[in-house]
Amino acid sequence: MKCKIFFLVLIATSCIFSAAAQMKDYSFKPVSFTSVHLSDNFWLPRIKINHTVTIPASFERCEKTGRVKNFEMAAAKSGKFCTTYPFDDTDIYKTIEGASFSLSLFPDKKLQTYIDSLIEIVAKAQEPDGYLYTARTIDPLHPHSWAGINRWDKERELSHELYNAGHLYEAAAAHFYATGKMNLLNIALKNADLVCSVFGHDKRHVAPGHEVVEMGLVKLYRITGKKVYLETAQYFIEERGHYKGYDSKSSDPWTNVAYWQDHIPVVDEREALGHAVRAGYLYAAVADIAALTGNEALLNTIDSIWENMVSKKIYVQGGAGAVPSGERYGDNYELPNATAYNETCAAISNVYWNQRMFQLHGDSKYIDVLEKVLYNGLISGVGLDGKSFFYTNAMEVRKNHLQGGLEQERSGWFDCSCCPTNMTRLLPSVPGYVYALKENDLYVNLFINSKSALSINGKAVGLEQQNNYPWDGGLKFVVKPQKGTLSFALKIRIPGWAGNEAIPLDLYSFQSPVKDQVIIKVNGEPVPYNMNKGYATLSRIWKNNDMVEVILPMEVRKVVASEKLKDNIGRVSLQRGPLMYCAEWPDNKGNTANIVLPSSIKFDTEFQPDLLNGVTVLKSQVNAVVINNNEVKTVKQPFTAIPYYAWANRGKGEMTIWFPEKIKSMDILSK
Repeated sequence: MKCKIFFLVLIATSCIFSAAAQMKDYSFKPVSFTSVHLSDNFWLPRIKINHTVTIPASFERCEKTGRVKNFEMAAAKSGKFCTTYPFDDTDIYKTIEGASFSLSLFPDKKLQTYIDSLIEIVAKAQEPDGYLYTARTIDPLHPHSWAGINRWDKERELSHELYNAGHLYEAAAAHFYATGKMNLLNIALKNADLVCSVFGHDKRHVAPGHEVVEMGLVKLYRITGKKVYLETAQYFIEERGHYKGYDSKSSDPWTNVAYWQDHIPVVDEREALGHAVRAGYLYAAVADIAALTGNEALLNTIDSIWENMVSKKIYVQGGAGAVPSGERYGDNYELPNATAYNETCAAISNVYWNQRMFQLHGDSKYIDVLEKVLYNGLISGVGLDGKSFFYTNAMEVRKNHLQGGLEQERSGWFDCSCCPTNMTRLLPSVPGYVYALKENDLYVNLFINSKSALSINGKAVGLEQQNNYPWDGGLKFVVKPQKGTLSFALKIRIPGWAGNEAIPLDLYSFQSPVKDQVIIKVNGEPVPYNMNKGYATLSRIWKNNDMVEVILPMEVRKVVASEKLKDNIGRVSLQRGPLMYCAEWPDNKGNTANIVLPSSIKFDTEFQPDLLNGVTVLKSQVNAVVINNNEVKTVKQPFTAIPYYAWANRGKGEMTIWFPEKIKSMDILSK
């Protein structure tokens, strides 16, 4: 009976949305995460650890730190807000979102029952008109110091009332799609109705201080077809750049208007600026609104900002937000290694943004960036144990120059614990990034062992991936039309790294051209194919068990940076497949800052199943600078590099991504 009700609900909401937005939307539509069933040895174990370790640990910490208690006190209208930040409510929402995604992959009655118990607590904390913000509701006469005397008074700067609402909406949408239940969705809709009644062009004016409500409102619009949700999301974007109360010249990032992306109207922005997480959420929402409204000005804006970020403001491992002060994007080409910030949440927001850019344009360059972020600067944020985290992701760690105060050891939790709970919701959503559809075209974006049930123009087809990616470049795709044969175009992304593009545009490049070419076969026979926007297009009438083989070259490549990145002049980093590599102290005689990679270096690769949950390492001989009896000299020594994502799982010590090819000068440091 529950399944039947869920089916009817989905039909009803699908019909509402279809009527509301059938004329405008993304041209390239992702295949739902529920249709892609993973069987690989890279992502599936991570998603299982997320389910069995990270999510339970996150819920446990929400209870132990008082985050759940805040909702209980709000329901009782008694007590004192007992955590640090007014946005601590979102840690529960984000973990519910991640747990909901996870339930679709791993049915778990105990977890579902626990989620329902939390939702009941949240429902009781909601005020009669829909307002939900424990930092005020517990004691309205003495709200959190960031909140102001009245509702929304400090929304523009500190209160995070709308930020909390946005994560509630995101969680409610995921929970509804995963379970078919309306209990959390009803809470979200009641709150959204209040928000839409308060804010608008002819109502209260504010540009939300921390974006995400815009994305959440779009998701509620997609579920319900209620146009006011879309209109309010668009209003929040259009309201930016009109407030006159900020100090636009302040050098303090916390008071400078650009920190909030509120310095000029969004349609006039051309550069990624301000707090990098907020920025990523804003840019994702701008893409949503551009797609759903056909707004060309917003489309031009988001295209320009993306080009600025990728050509001037992204680290080689996909990290974003270089500057610790304000957790923000710096100036163009301001990408220092020693003090790199690279918040994990910024990587997550970049995945959301780049996925939407692909959905707008159908170009593989956006998935190339998404893949770089996903396999490197994002999953580095969670330890292999599933319960230790990085808030920031370093580019180097030296014994005598340790990160300017940034962490080099993983932590189980943070006072501001946005990154761990954000990770819980991103990881189980990975299956939803594998495929996309446009009319008669099926796009293969990520290479993950899986079996998928798809529908192309209303006709069912199965697609099975067989590979050992990212360790091996041999990919197989087995096509299984449900009824005999099916004509469609299979469009397989050929990553930029498989050619001569380290990243779209020219911030990073490969030192030497690739030696091997991509080979594609159908049923064992090499076939010609057309390339369009980075996709190899195979158009044919497919029959059951047709097999496509793609062989991607997995050479070890040296990456060099633009000369405008002063820290990296004369240095190289190492890439194999989608993975960036680093040297870490346990493998290199306790030091990595002393390693010099000669220009003639050759690498051997070796898969080590017992190291770091199984990794392919790079091995060679290098020059190392050593000090012996107060004498400085270089010696030959063995060298091992590991995937960047896996560093800091074996204790505290040095780590290096960028290596000099020659010794030109030395810093002399004394203890």
